[in-house]
Order: sequence, then structure tokens, then C-alpha cells
Amino acid sequence: MESNAKLTQEIVDSLFSFSELGFQEFETQRYLTKILEDNGFTVETNISGLPSSWWATWGSGSPVIALGSDVDGIPKSSQLPGVAYREPMIEGAPGHGEGHNSGQAVNITAALAVKEIMEREGMPGTIVLWPGIAEEVLGSKAWFARDGRFNGIDAVLFSHVSSNMRVGWGQTTGTGLVSVEYTFDGVAAHGAGDPWRGRSALDAVELTNIGWNFRREHLHPLGRSHYVIVDGGDQPNVVPSKATVWYFVREITAEKIRSNFATLQRIAEGAAMMTDTTVNRRIVGAAYPRHFNRPIAEAMDKNIQAVGLPEWTEDDQTYARALQKLMEADEITGLATELPGIATPLEEPQSGGSDDIGDVSWNVPTITLRFPSNVDNLQFHHWSSSMAMATPIAHKGATAGAKVMAATMLDLLQQPELVNDAWRYFKEEQSAGEVYESFVGPNDEPPIEKNAAIMDEYRDRLRELYYDPERYDTYLEQLGINYPQLVKPTQP
Repeated sequence: MESNAKLTQEIVDSLFSFSELGFQEFETQRYLTKILEDNGFTVETNISGLPSSWWATWGSGSPVIALGSDVDGIPKSSQLPGVAYREPMIEGAPGHGEGHNSGQAVNITAALAVKEIMEREGMPGTIVLWPGIAEEVLGSKAWFARDGRFNGIDAVLFSHVSSNMRVGWGQTTGTGLVSVEYTFDGVAAHGAGDPWRGRSALDAVELTNIGWNFRREHLHPLGRSHYVIVDGGDQPNVVPSKATVWYFVREITAEKIRSNFATLQRIAEGAAMMTDTTVNRRIVGAAYPRHFNRPIAEAMDKNIQAVGLPEWTEDDQTYARALQKLMEADEITGLATELPGIATPLEEPQSGGSDDIGDVSWNVPTITLRFPSNVDNLQFHHWSSSMAMATPIAHKGATAGAKVMAATMLDLLQQPELVNDAWRYFKEEQSAGEVYESFVGPNDEPPIEKNAAIMDEYRDRLRELYYDPERYDTYLEQLGINYPQLVKPTQP
């Protein structure tokens, strides 16, 4: 891993510079699949009708180990890395405000090292690498699972950026969800001349929101729901003939998600009745509640303890503390220096975010490695979470994560009993009393048009900022950042 640290850094910095949103990760696809093809992997694209997706395979025989990580960015989170002040690279543009530019560096570097060992030792087994496309809108993994992409895979090792290094088993903190759009169709009319002839689709959207917002008062505290109006009409003097609202409906269990979703559906149908409009719904994304595999997590935790955290420099710690001060964190702790230990099931469930790795976890034994490439006490889905993601902090954290990932792959390759134990846990303990049924139906298609207009607006300007590893050692060097740059330079 140390000898491949340069490749890790280049992947982290390159994906950071691409800044692509979900369903539009085409430069990311081109760049990563070339690395894999150059190293002997067979690559498929357009998996499950997702044009920016890919599926890379090398080797033969069992076990089949699949490595996954997300690749998409966050809208309006463009931010200069390595500085401790707000400075968009391009005002209004997307950026990596959750650090999804780092996970594939962990996976690919680990996979290439293990591939080399397998070739040298004549070890059987198959390595699969795949991306979480559009994770920020939960837009791919449920479709991959629905279409059988994980059939025949023995274990999935997923990676996700964090501020420390950890793995867990059982039900994790957070929720599952259904992501759904309701589109109402009405009748246009002149807003002043003959409004009585119109049937406002926007009225139906607003009535749906009113009904659901009153109902949210009575949701269980572990539930969450939020929305945006995607289309509210064209101009005030035209009664809107079409309008769309987009909801996330989150809960701890699949049963409660379905119950809340059914309530929202009735409210939308009632709003259509009240306005004499019609309503159609579209599933935009889905995430089943997560459950991670105990035997694989315990094996990975041993590797985490063996690898440990990176050796942070004083510059790294100074920068981390500066970011925490910038974001007015409750505690100014700097970078983690102690491992938290394996995460075990909570006595009481805790609400929070969602991840469609949950759908994968109910199809094949799965774990998620949290690796230390970001700074604690910042704000996710926010420009602050991108500030460290093309710095030595991200590079060192990804290299440490790759060591753990590679070691765990070797455990699975050399210990058939670990694979057997993982499947025993999956079938006898995880699946006891619960039957997985995806929230995505057989005819639901992924919303691949999402974010296309935004990327069309910014891609040419972003392309001018793409990292060039042939000319610059790091992206910070290319940008002229004197890391850690704590104060904004004065303009001449």
C-alpha cells in the first residue's frame, strides 16, 4: 500500500477535481475504468440502465469478493481544498461535500495489491469492483440488487469516508427510505382573465405538503421526512398545468417506511381529488435499513487494530483544528489519534441518514469500512466537508483504509471458514424473522436525467480545473495552495 500511495493520492485528487453529481459521473467512469482495464480487469458499463455505472471483474473461481464505494458529489458544495476559509472554486458549482472522491482510491489500490499477491501465489478467487452511482439520491444499489448483480458474490466490502477508522455489525445508526416524486397534471388558464377554467397542479403540490406536514407532527421521533418542489409552474399569470414535489420518507424499519409511504400516497391522492387534478408517482431512489455481517466485521476489526491510524503531522492537526474552529464545532479535537473499536448493535435504535448499501446487505454478507480521510465535527452535505478531501489528510486516510481492505480480502481468500461463517450469520441470524423486499419495483427505472442540467452548466468550467498528475505532484500544488493555508491571501 505504501508503494501505491501515489496512485491513491492521484485517484483521490482526480475525482475531487471532477466534482460530478449523481447519474452524471462520466469523467469518473472514464478515469477509473481505464485504470482497471490497464491492470487486466474486464469492465462492463451501463449497469441496470445507469449510463455512468461500471462493473469490473478480474480472476476466476471462489471466493468472489466485491468492493464498492460511492462516487458522486453534492450540489453547490464547490470549495478550494487545503484552505481554512470559504472559497468556492466555482460559485454555485457542485463539489465533494461528503468526500465520495476517496473511497474508490481505497478499493482500487487494495484490489491491485491483492491481485498481485494472488498472481504470485497462484491463489484462486475473483475480485469485483463497482461504484455507488448517485448515492446522494439513493439511486443505484437497489437497482443493482433487483437485477441480480450480487448473485454469486460471497462477500461485499464497502468503503466510506469518515474521520476515524471503524467497522461495525448488526443494525447500524440511521434509517432506510423511499425517495418518491409526485407529479400532478391540471389545466392551464389565464391567472387573471379566466382562472376558474384552470386546475392548478401547484395547488395540489401545496395541499400535499400541507397534509404531510401536519402528519409529520405525529411521526415517531425516529422517522424523518423532507421535500423539495421540483417544478412549481412557469410564471404567475399562468395557472400551472404541471407541478412536481419530491419526498424522502425515512424510518428505522422497512415496515414503518412502507406504512409512512402509504400515508403519503393517500395524502397525494386526496390533494388530486381536492384540486380536480391527476397524480402520478415515480420511485426516484430507495434504501433498505442496513444490517452488516458480524464475522467479516470482526475479521476486519483485527486488521484495523493492526494497521492503526495514520501518523498525522502537526500541519495536519493544525489544519483540522482550523476547520473545526471555522465551523464553530462544539469541540476542537483535531484529527483522531485513537481507534474507537468495533461498533456493535445499539440497545436503542438511533435515527439519522440513509445509505442504499442496505439493499446490498440483504442480498450478500456485507460490511462498511469507515476510513479516516476527513475531519470530525464538520457538516456533511456541505462545502466544509470537502475542504480536507484533496489534502494529505485524505491521502493518508485512504492509504490506511486500503491496507485494511486488502488484509480483509486476503482473510476471505485464505480462510474458507470465514466465508462460511459469514453466510451462516446472514442466513440464520440476520435473516431470521425478516424477508427482504425491495422498495424498487420491477418496472421502476432509475431517474438518470437527474443533475444533467446542472452538470451541463458547469462541466466545461470544471474541466479547466481537472487535476493533471503528469504536471503536478498533487492537486494542492496545481492550485497553488500552501498547505495548510489558514488565512486568505490579500489581493495585490
